[in-house]
Amino acid sequence: MVDENLIHKALANPFRREILRWLKTPEEYFLRSRIDLGCGVPLNAIHARSGLSQSTVSAHLATLIDAGLLVSTRVGQWMFVMRNDEVIRAFAEQIRKEI
Repeated sequence: MVDENLIHKALANPFRREILRWLKTPEEYFLRSRIDLGCGVPLNAIHARSGLSQSTVSAHLATLIDAGLLVSTRVGQWMFVMRNDEVIRAFAEQIRKEI
């Protein structure tokens, strides 16, 4: 189920849109030699690329996850995120039909 209001709120912030762009093609933005992108991108890689504080990045990621735009996966002590393209497509289709 797509919560349109949560998605609009999440997309209202330019940094959150930037995160979604980075995760659309992570191989362009994150060093592949150090990161196995099969599970997504580790949170620390997003933090390092952003130049923002860890707590700020975590808050933005939590908003994207709550909206359903990202999926998080824990592997051992590491947390990885990837885009939820199914939700993104459904939201885009909903916007196309309604507006």
